[in-house]
Amino acid sequence: MTPLIAVAGRTGAPSKVSRDEVAFAGKRYLNSILRAGGEPVVIAPQTFSSTGAQDLLSRFDALLLMGGPDVDPLMYGQTASLQVYGVSPQQDQFEVAMLRGALANQLPVLAVCRGMQLANVVLGGTLVQHLADLPNAATLVAHAPGEFPVGAEFVVHDVELTAESWLASASQSRQVQGASFHHQGIDRLAPGFRAVGFAPDGLLEAIEHEEHRIVGVQWHPEDTSADDPAQQGIYDDFVEWARRN
Repeated sequence: MTPLIAVAGRTGAPSKVSRDEVAFAGKRYLNSILRAGGEPVVIAPQTFSSTGAQDLLSRFDALLLMGGPDVDPLMYGQTASLQVYGVSPQQDQFEVAMLRGALANQLPVLAVCRGMQLANVVLGGTLVQHLADLPNAATLVAHAPGEFPVGAEFVVHDVELTAESWLASASQSRQVQGASFHHQGIDRLAPGFRAVGFAPDGLLEAIEHEEHRIVGVQWHPEDTSADDPAQQGIYDDFVEWARRN
């Protein structure tokens, strides 16, 4: 039976493609799930009743949280800096409800980039609002292209994975090449998460929960999964995890 993977969607503005707002998910996420043998289902952003997200996700086998704009710093008790962008309390509330609904149903969750940051915040952690503001910023490797949307779409750097981690098993390697596009990162790790992957500069790149079935990656495995078996392996094992669920 094909596992159904709920993908928490995003809202896009009207354009020549559609006169109305659109609910969407990036095609690379969807293709990575399809190659792995899953069926992605994009869930339109919405406001749920008290148990709405839990009831909805009872029909699914796993949840994918995509990358995207910044999580509202108010969620982790901070005031937004000038570098924070794209904050949408409605999107945050939707994704928080989706995550809590998945946890209530004991579903596997793959949380990518913003998704990892959101999961960390929801479970009690905090974020670095802008990596360039860190005292050691000059020593950090590039975690985003410098002139996007001109030029490169992302940068690629090494990620060292812990030997006994789910991610090392899924990618069949302890060192992978991560396609990176982010200006924030995890500051205080939420209780229950363990750090399982780091960039060469020491920045936390991967987390796994010790109780809930959540795997978070700061990079974007779907960006290179079509050509990199290690990155596709993450989606393959995620879908297999959903199938066993």
